[in-house]
Amino acid sequence: MKPRISVITLGVDDMERSLTFYQKGLGLPTEGIVGKEFEHGAVAFFDLQPGLKLAIWSRTDLAHDTKLNMTAPSPTEFTLGHNVASKEEVDLVMDQAKKAGAIITVEPHDTFWGGYSGYFQDPDGHLWEVVWNPDWEFIE
Repeated sequence: MKPRISVITLGVDDMERSLTFYQKGLGLPTEGIVGKEFEHGAVAFFDLQPGLKLAIWSRTDLAHDTKLNMTAPSPTEFTLGHNVASKEEVDLVMDQAKKAGAIITVEPHDTFWGGYSGYFQDPDGHLWEVVWNPDWEFIE
């Protein structure tokens, strides 16, 4: 398999709340919720970087589409890593997320491996790590 991930979809409980968090709170560009005219079709896409989008879709619609039963969400099953260029930028993004309504689960701190990171949860509990890694080349 060639790595061609182009969309990361998060199941959410309240589309409008999540749209506000990601669009107004974190400043991610989007056209808003599209596909409302289709049963199970309402979705919002956010531009991340060239070739990669974040989508929010109702958890019930995601369960319907995948033919899986809804289960209790667990925030520790995966994280979304947001790499930044400096320790200061970690602090800025974490502050922005907090002001947008995120729950800070781990305040920014120096890590054991030489980086700097913190964690927050979005309104649906999805876990984000904001991280500066001194060994990674940061691409703007």
